[in-house]
Amino acid sequence: MQKVQSDIMTFKGSHYDLGVETGKWMQSTRLMQNREKEWKKRLPRFDIDINATHDIFNLYAPQIWEELMGMREVLELPMRQIVFNFAHYRFTPIKKDSGCTVFLGDNYLVRNYDYHPATYDGRYLLYEPNDGGLAQIGPTSRITGRMDGLNSAGLAMGYNFMHRKHPQDGFVCYMIGRLILELCKDTDEAIRLLKEIPHRSSFSYIVMDKNNQHAIIEVTPRGLDIRYDRTCTNHFKLLTHENRNYTKESKERLARTLKQTDIHMDKMKALELFNDPKYDIYSKLFGSWSGTIHTSMYEPDQMKAWIALGENGTPVCIDFERWLDHDELDITKLHGEIDTDIQFASE
Repeated sequence: MQKVQSDIMTFKGSHYDLGVETGKWMQSTRLMQNREKEWKKRLPRFDIDINATHDIFNLYAPQIWEELMGMREVLELPMRQIVFNFAHYRFTPIKKDSGCTVFLGDNYLVRNYDYHPATYDGRYLLYEPNDGGLAQIGPTSRITGRMDGLNSAGLAMGYNFMHRKHPQDGFVCYMIGRLILELCKDTDEAIRLLKEIPHRSSFSYIVMDKNNQHAIIEVTPRGLDIRYDRTCTNHFKLLTHENRNYTKESKERLARTLKQTDIHMDKMKALELFNDPKYDIYSKLFGSWSGTIHTSMYEPDQMKAWIALGENGTPVCIDFERWLDHDELDITKLHGEIDTDIQFASE
């Protein structure tokens, strides 16, 4: 078992200034060196266009572009490298097959983030902007993205990988997760955004708002459909023609999840169910890009975020509303254990 940790970063201010602080944090880690090492191992199967990427951010989220400029100021990287690594809008996938399981209770969303530790930032961010956009809490993905989280309007979000066939020009999953949290106040607004923006590849986005309205939005670069179930693994239920050939493991994990959950399940029992390997939802397949790195739970109506890093972790609860009301956090790191010697990207 390897002991792991994730930094907790809090910031209130402009997106540009957040970019500056993020750049400083990156300089204190090995993240860029590790990222460059990964790119040397495998050629990226996409291209970038700086002007086109700027135009798409100017259309949807110009403040995030300012965040990139703040990072550039500190890191002193060429613009192409900033866009390549952190803008997450790609042309003509690098994402391997991954896991992830989501369950929606009466008034909470719980999910396992299953992927490869070497891609994990090791940073948990609370951010309140003063130049537009909603405040957000949750772990970061590829620095500027989010794989799950909660915003100040009480909208919680997570996503699950479906397949990487036939990608098209568009945003990748972790930037789409960021855009949902940054721009959408409720489930209906999230659905409208997902219908509008261009998608790189195929995912299900799971959302729940403070009124406990929820949806699972099945998305590909070619279309979108919506279901109102409470469980999601890694295959489509509506866009079945888009599923990858091998869905056996995803369907078996879904069956195990359905068997052990119900809508009125206590939230702490649900978190234990997802975070304890004995229930067979938590995954240890780290070498196959599908090991559980963290278990998150969000209570939109209570504005609380929970996270357990690694397996059988002690869940940490952060009252996001209290932080927004200027109550400072008394913790700076998350700690846990994972059953692999693969290190986080920042280590």
